[in-house]
Amino acid sequence: MDRQQEFVLRTVEERDIRFIRLWFTDVLGMLKSVAIAPAELESAFAEGIGFDGSSIEGLTRVYEADMIAKPDPTTFQVLPWRGERHGTARMFCDILTPDGEPSLADSRNVLKRALAKASDKGFTFYTHPEVEFYLFNQPADAEAPLVPVDQGGYFDHLARGSTHDFRRAAITMLESMGISVEFSHHEAGPGQNEIDLRYADALTTADNLMTFRTVVKEVALEQGVFASFMPKPMADQPGSGMHTHLSLFEGDRNAFHEPGAQFELSKTARQFIAGLLVHAAEITAITNQYVNSYKRLWGGAEAPSYVCWGHNNRSALVRVPMYKPGKGNSSRVEYRALDSATNPYLAFAVMLAAGLKGIEEGYELPEATEDDVWELTDAERRALGIKPLPQSLDEAIAVMEKSELVAETLGEHVFDFVLRNKRQEWDGYRAQVTPFELKRFLQVL
Repeated sequence: MDRQQEFVLRTVEERDIRFIRLWFTDVLGMLKSVAIAPAELESAFAEGIGFDGSSIEGLTRVYEADMIAKPDPTTFQVLPWRGERHGTARMFCDILTPDGEPSLADSRNVLKRALAKASDKGFTFYTHPEVEFYLFNQPADAEAPLVPVDQGGYFDHLARGSTHDFRRAAITMLESMGISVEFSHHEAGPGQNEIDLRYADALTTADNLMTFRTVVKEVALEQGVFASFMPKPMADQPGSGMHTHLSLFEGDRNAFHEPGAQFELSKTARQFIAGLLVHAAEITAITNQYVNSYKRLWGGAEAPSYVCWGHNNRSALVRVPMYKPGKGNSSRVEYRALDSATNPYLAFAVMLAAGLKGIEEGYELPEATEDDVWELTDAERRALGIKPLPQSLDEAIAVMEKSELVAETLGEHVFDFVLRNKRQEWDGYRAQVTPFELKRFLQVL
């Protein structure tokens, strides 16, 4: 037994932990959980916990149902919302086949494979997400209209505003679990908030995001409201994105930094950005996986709709933030398409793969776009070579289906499941008769 496992066993005993929740993520990014008693911990570390994988979205087929969840002791944390006495802790799991091989359908394993490929090239991949979400009052029934908890706007300081208390409680809980928060503030929409997590390696960040979404929903329930990470819950208000800052390090050196270069971006950084741009359309069904995601992408309000990059240009898909001369570790790029409902393991994997492809193939980075892309005409965008992102989930699936890069990164099982699941989602969405259609056509046709 290694030292980390011994630490977990000792902590469970010293803190009177009665339940250990084993967490993992299905292919759609939904958190799954099974609780074990402390007496089962040593066996879980040694052999894992068996479960029926055919009941989990995308995990396995019925005829190969048996799967094993093996806890990662480095992810052990006590859950602060479960109380001090007889507490509950959690660990993330890797999903294995019965013969002990990593499951090809495990989201966490997809990201681990992508990170191993980067590591083979000498790179460590760091990410820093800015997570947006809405807080609504609890509706009286399912048909009631959404009522945001406030009418605040961007950076508003609301006297005695409930969102102050909410963010303070959520951040306190996150930091008690070892998840560092960099910023928090009210966002542009009524009841909309943003909490930014501190830079970490991509696997840690993905684990942290799964915890983050759980914490936010737990705190909301405690305060009598509900939180939603839906990309575009209200048609006339901004959507919730998850702008994510990316960088590659070689040891302690930021591989994206080059003193004296334009924007202090190295050749590696420029090729990485070029990879993101070339493959942006292919990865959009992963970074923006729901039909509702495209209401945000094409709904204005700083959501990126076109494939271009710019220095501090908030209408661009890839933004190079203001750099700090002499601070090499701050050089990074920001990918702005992601929304808060993505599966972070898969999203980070495909973004990394796209950037690495740019480095491997030596992609040339086009000229930066400093214009407001939304204000340009279609003809002006065509003249500049600026292409649109997919405009619907249907279009995004069609582009992804032809992508060797995404198929290789996700692996055949996950790739096929995502395509099949998203086609079903699109077919269900397309078949409905919406309130818009009834209001527009029922009386006049």
